[in-house]
Amino acid sequence: MTFAAIYDPIEVRPDILDAFSKIWQTIASPGNWWHGADRVAIAAECRSAVTCSLCEERKEALSPNFVKGEHQAVSNLPMVAIDAVHRITMDVSRLTKTWLEQCREAGLSDAQYVELLGIVVAVVSIDGFHRAMGLPLEPLPEPQDGEPSAYRPDAKDHGAWVDTVNPADLSDEEADIYGGVPQVGNVFTAMSLVPDSVRMLSRLSAVQYLEASDVVNPTFNGGRALSRMQMELLAGRVSSLSDCFY
Repeated sequence: MTFAAIYDPIEVRPDILDAFSKIWQTIASPGNWWHGADRVAIAAECRSAVTCSLCEERKEALSPNFVKGEHQAVSNLPMVAIDAVHRITMDVSRLTKTWLEQCREAGLSDAQYVELLGIVVAVVSIDGFHRAMGLPLEPLPEPQDGEPSAYRPDAKDHGAWVDTVNPADLSDEEADIYGGVPQVGNVFTAMSLVPDSVRMLSRLSAVQYLEASDVVNPTFNGGRALSRMQMELLAGRVSSLSDCFY
């Protein structure tokens, strides 16, 4: 089954279909710090988290740290990575910098974390679109062979939980990630330690919201059926329900 087959006979914009398909290809390919098989496994864990009993118990608890147990894992990823995927997927608003530091101490590097985060963001966004449309989920892609590039940009400490790259500091390798604009929101720079994570987020934003360069224009709606005010009302409501207070 492909994205096109899932959507038939529902009319979905071609740019959405193209973006989702390309992101699936990106997830299946070797990244900077994870092999293709690892990246697909991260996506699988993201889906497993939705029905994980431990995640559900933690989400209902006063503190997730009060609940001990094992995740309903579906991969051979390191446990620290599985826990990170499940927590990001199901209880992201209660993550802390201390928790991330504990992940590093357990063997998950800052760059591995950012790459993992980018995959989870993409899968949650695409699967959320399917669920909202009442459509089945797209099967995960087959992983591609190859070695991680181990590329790390010249990121610096700008006050975030991980090092980031400002637009003025981009090298040729990642010159495209902010679309050429001199200023972008933290939502984009947050994952700049792994440029492909920003590229996936930008691709999603362009079809599910707006291009980063168009966000600053308060009247621009990207030619959508909704006005910009309607788009922002929906975005604000979804953000509130998701405990996203950016």
